[in-house]
Amino acid sequence: MADLRISPLVTIPEDELSVSFSRSGGPGGQNVNKVASKAELRWVPAQSRALTEADRTWLLARLGPRLTTLGELIVTSTKTRDQLRNRTDCEDKLAEIVRLALARPKARRATKPSRGAKERRLKAKKVRGEIKRARRADD
Repeated sequence: MADLRISPLVTIPEDELSVSFSRSGGPGGQNVNKVASKAELRWVPAQSRALTEADRTWLLARLGPRLTTLGELIVTSTKTRDQLRNRTDCEDKLAEIVRLALARPKARRATKPSRGAKERRLKAKKVRGEIKRARRADD
């Protein structure tokens, strides 16, 4: 297994990832009891060298509910009946989870309506008021 590239700035070294395989559950015919195709990928973000201190704090806060009591992030895949493809799927899932968790929301800047927008709003209110006033006069 090679290093797992999350983004241009974050790459998880291969020695921080541990992969294990086990038998998949569910239907599968004669092979189901012989082939260990379920892949399980484990990573401990709190001890990772791939993250800066600020990123680690942010990531642990965002991934808190997904971590085990030992602080591991576990990703599994039973998508296919092939061990290698399930491992690749786990790597893709982990990369996507970490990429999304590291994304910081864009800071919102308060804006004011332009002078023209204010004038258009007031003009529309006046027109609407005139229409209603004209209805009242007819009664």
